[in-house]
Amino acid sequence: MQVPYENSDYGPAGHREATLCLVMKSWIAVSAAVVTFFALSGPAFAFTKQDHTVTSFDGTPLATTLFVPDGAAPVGGWPAVVLFHGLGGDRSGMSAIAQSMGLVGEHYVVLTVDARGHGASGGLIGIDGPNEVRDVQTVFAWLAVRPDVADARIGAWGISLGGGAVWTSLAAGVPWAAVEIAESWTNLRSALAPQGLAKSGVIAGFIGSLPPERVEPSLFAVRDAAYAGQLGPAYAFAVPRTTIQALKGRTTPVFLMQGRRDFAFGMDQALQAYTALAGPKRLWFGLHGHAPSTFPGPDSGEMLAEGTQWFDRYLRGAVGTLDDSLPVAVAPENWSGQPARFAALPKPVAKVIRLAGSSSITRSGKVQRTSGPLAGPLEVFGAPAVTVRADANAGWTRIVAVLSARTPTGRNIVVAGGGIPTTPGAKSYRIYLSNQATFLPRGSKLTVTVGTSSLAQDPGNLLYLDLPLGPAPKLTVGAVSLSIPTLAKPISR
Repeated sequence: MQVPYENSDYGPAGHREATLCLVMKSWIAVSAAVVTFFALSGPAFAFTKQDHTVTSFDGTPLATTLFVPDGAAPVGGWPAVVLFHGLGGDRSGMSAIAQSMGLVGEHYVVLTVDARGHGASGGLIGIDGPNEVRDVQTVFAWLAVRPDVADARIGAWGISLGGGAVWTSLAAGVPWAAVEIAESWTNLRSALAPQGLAKSGVIAGFIGSLPPERVEPSLFAVRDAAYAGQLGPAYAFAVPRTTIQALKGRTTPVFLMQGRRDFAFGMDQALQAYTALAGPKRLWFGLHGHAPSTFPGPDSGEMLAEGTQWFDRYLRGAVGTLDDSLPVAVAPENWSGQPARFAALPKPVAKVIRLAGSSSITRSGKVQRTSGPLAGPLEVFGAPAVTVRADANAGWTRIVAVLSARTPTGRNIVVAGGGIPTTPGAKSYRIYLSNQATFLPRGSKLTVTVGTSSLAQDPGNLLYLDLPLGPAPKLTVGAVSLSIPTLAKPISR
C-alpha cells in the first residue's frame, strides 16, 4: 500500500489547504462508497423504518433513523444497537452497515444518528467534546425509555469519530451493554502529537475537510497552534476526548477493530485499550483504516460478521461460535478469507539495522540512508524506532523521520513516520514512528529519510507539514539506527 496522496501537489498556502481538503476525503471514515459497498448485502427481514428528531440538552436537533422489527416485541423489549458515523459522514452509511451485519429486521431495534454538525443535525462540530457526550447521553435515554426496547441490552457501534463518541460516553457512564469500535482513538494527545510534535497534516486535514460554518471556532485555534508548533491548545483539546484512564478495569464487553496501517490512529490506540479493559474483549487488526488504508477493507465483511456474533452473544444471549481462546485476530495483507489468530497479543521481535554516514543540511535539504536487501521477509508489528545522531542549531526546531522500503519489484512502501522537537545541546534523538503492521518482502531495501517534514520523503506525504523554522536552520546528521518490531513469523506474503 502506498500513501494515497503520493502524487498530490503542494504549493502556496491557499492551494495547500485545497489539497488537504481533497486528501482528507480518504481519511474520512464512511462515505457514499460505504453505502454502495454495504447497501445490497445482508439478509432481508421485515422491519419498519422511521425518521425522528431527538432534541439534545441545549435544544440542538439530532436527526435519527430508527429500524424496528415487525411483529410484537419479546417480553422485556428488543435488544438495540446505536451506530455512530465517522467525521464528515452521516447516518446513511451506518444504516447500510447495520443492514449488512444483519442487525436490521429480525432481532434488534437499530438507531443511526447524524452527529452534531453533520447531516441533518444542528449545532457545530466539536469532535467528541462535552456537547457530543451529552448528545449521546440524550440519544441513549430517548431509546431506553421506548417500551419496545430492553433498556439494559443496548449496544453501540462506532467508527473513527463515532468510535470516539462511544469511548467518551462509556467513560461518562452511559451503560452500554456491549460495544464495537473501529479505527478510533483512546488517547488523543498521543495520537495527534506523539513525542511532543503535532501531526500538523493530520490535524489540518481533518479540520480542512469540514464545512467551516459547521465547525466550533476552537478547532481552528488548535490547527493554527499546530502550525506554529504550540501544543498547549492541542493538549487542552485532547484532555476531555482522551479515555484510556477511564477504561482501566472496565468490564463492558468490547470488540476493537483497528487498522493495520492507519497513520492517524495507530494500532497503539487499540492495544492500550485492550490491555486496560478487564471484561470480555476481542481485537481485530484489519486492512481498513484512515490513510494509507480505506474503509471498508478486503476483510471488513468477515470482521463485521464476527461483530454481529459479538452483539448476539452480549445483547441477545446467543451462544454463537466465537472462539474465546483466540481473541486476537490479525488480517494478513494478502487476504484470503481468514485472519491469523492468537491467544494473546503477539510479542514482537526486534530487528536492528545500523546505517552509517554523516551529512549536513539546511532548510530544504534531507538526509537519506538506505540499507542492503533484507535477507528474509519482515512483518513490522508495532512502532519502529529511529535513533539519529544529530546536531541542530537554534533555527532547526524539529526532526522528522520517515521509514520507507523499495521492494525487489520496484514498489515503494511508506512504512511509517514520526517526529520530535529538537533540544538545545542534544546530540542524539530517538524518534518513534507510527504504530502499524506492514509486510516487507525478502530483498526489500529500507530507507530512512530525515528532514524538517514528511515532505522530505515525498512531496505528497502530508503527515508532518513543511512549516516555518527559525533563521538560518542547519542540521548535521551522523549515524542512524533502526529498531523494528516484527512478528516472529510473518503472516503475510
